Amino acid sequence: MMEAGTGRDHLKRQAAIRAVEEVRDGMVVGLGTGSTAAFAIEALAARVAAGLQVVCIPTSEKTAALARQVALPLTDFRHHPVIDLTIDGADQVEPHTLHLIKGGGGALLREKIVAAASRRLLVIVDETKLADRLGDPVLLPVEVVPFGHEALVPRLRKIGLVPQLRVEEGRPFATDGGHYILDCRCGRIEDAAALESSLAQMVGVVESGLFVNLASTVMIGRSQEVEIVSAPG
Repeated sequence: MMEAGTGRDHLKRQAAIRAVEEVRDGMVVGLGTGSTAAFAIEALAARVAAGLQVVCIPTSEKTAALARQVALPLTDFRHHPVIDLTIDGADQVEPHTLHLIKGGGGALLREKIVAAASRRLLVIVDETKLADRLGDPVLLPVEVVPFGHEALVPRLRKIGLVPQLRVEEGRPFATDGGHYILDCRCGRIEDAAALESSLAQMVGVVESGLFVNLASTVMIGRSQEVEIVSAPG
């Protein structure tokens, strides 16, 4: 019997392969960050090696390095301000709305910039990432400016969040943009749009891991099939 992690990786890979089938010749493709997105990069590289012509915009330095390793051609917003299709993962998905929590990999700001510039955001997950409502036990990442980030803690607590500074190797984790991340316990999020708006209005908050009304399609790796769910309306 496969270990649980191996089984989940299989489901992620199947969803990633199906997602990459949506890529067409000549597209500008956004590349997500994280273990699930890495499977999509692998599958896309195989299609490019077979003759598919695309250019890609990565959502992190880590993704850019991985793309270069597998010979995916990279571009930037200066040359391509609109992205045809972005393929990315998520930490949690609300299937009836397609609202997401993202940012476990620390790239939420760039991921949201890329998602907002995309004609379609296609999200790939395994079935364990689904939840009736976003939130607990998944933490909500909030990207913040390092200066004065301590002052944000009581303000976040005031709106019901319990923040903790993300630390890596004994030091505050820094994003590609040089920001810190406060990982917040948030309970059950009843109104993701309202919470996203509240966070956006806080001075010192750069971005939150709430992705509301951005996903076009979610492809869910299940044991028997890849389920495809489209955004309402």
